Amino acid sequence: MARVKFNPSEYLPDSIYNRITDLRVTDPDLPKREARRRVRRDAITDDGRLVLLAADHPARMTTSIRDDPVRMGRRQELLSRILRVLADSPFDGVLGTADIVDELLMVSHLAGRSAPSRFLNKKVIIGSINRGGLGGSAFELDDQPTGYDVDGIVSMNLDGAKFLLRVDLADRDSAETIRYCVQTVAECNRQNLPIFVEPLPVTVQDKKRRLDLDPQKLIKMVGVASALGSSSTRIWLKLTYSERFSEVAKATTLPILLLGGEAIKDVRGLLREVEAAMKAGPNVRGVLLGRNLLYPPEEDPLPVAFAIHTIVHHGTTAEEAEAKMDAWARREPVSLFHATD
Repeated sequence: MARVKFNPSEYLPDSIYNRITDLRVTDPDLPKREARRRVRRDAITDDGRLVLLAADHPARMTTSIRDDPVRMGRRQELLSRILRVLADSPFDGVLGTADIVDELLMVSHLAGRSAPSRFLNKKVIIGSINRGGLGGSAFELDDQPTGYDVDGIVSMNLDGAKFLLRVDLADRDSAETIRYCVQTVAECNRQNLPIFVEPLPVTVQDKKRRLDLDPQKLIKMVGVASALGSSSTRIWLKLTYSERFSEVAKATTLPILLLGGEAIKDVRGLLREVEAAMKAGPNVRGVLLGRNLLYPPEEDPLPVAFAIHTIVHHGTTAEEAEAKMDAWARREPVSLFHATD
């Protein structure tokens, strides 16, 4: 059996996509109703591990995929890829800004009452809080909350919050972002809400803000993030992979999720990185990946989603997961809209 050719415009057809705007105009309260009907998990993780999809990039002007500077700005394709992962794979959930989450809830409504339409039930949905440090801007490190606030996350029946904490010790704007983060951690604690903090040391290189993957700097940032607020019991850390990652993981007892980064062509390297991260320490509990998962070189995100899921949840090696990708690539897409399009 040949690989299934994933076509984003067929998976999320125009007839459905165009109705999203109609719903925004005629029934703006629909996402909130859908959110309140959504069945949540009893706990954020069933086995202590998580595989989550990150989909909050466009809100910070991050739209490039390899040599295409605006590919993530094509919303129909982006939504289609998110749906492919959430509806067709066992991925645990998604991180998004309000626009993305509202659209997913509207798509769920448009899919009708068939079983596939319940693809958001028992999924973990994390609300992204700060995207105000626009990429390439002079105020990039004054990363103000421009997405969800904590009250909004609670009112939309979501499962947690995410805060990006980039710090350049030479830039005073980082102090403001730390202040925003501390306030958000405190608000999440008051609501008994998990918060995923992404602490990243950055420096200016070639006039651009870039991650600094020096293990010593990562260890120091882990110490800062672990001590935020008056309680650390609901903080998860989202960390980038680096050399000596086991030393970074040992800098805290907080649960850690591995982040992704810019889309690359090396899927085998990505799987090996996930496997190595999961072996770095008992507190490394999964991944929160975006572009590398949504836009793999082979186009269909499903085989990569299955491969990552099995490495994290079942302890499969990267080599074993890669060997199964052809079989996963032959899975026919779930039809979300067979009754409505």
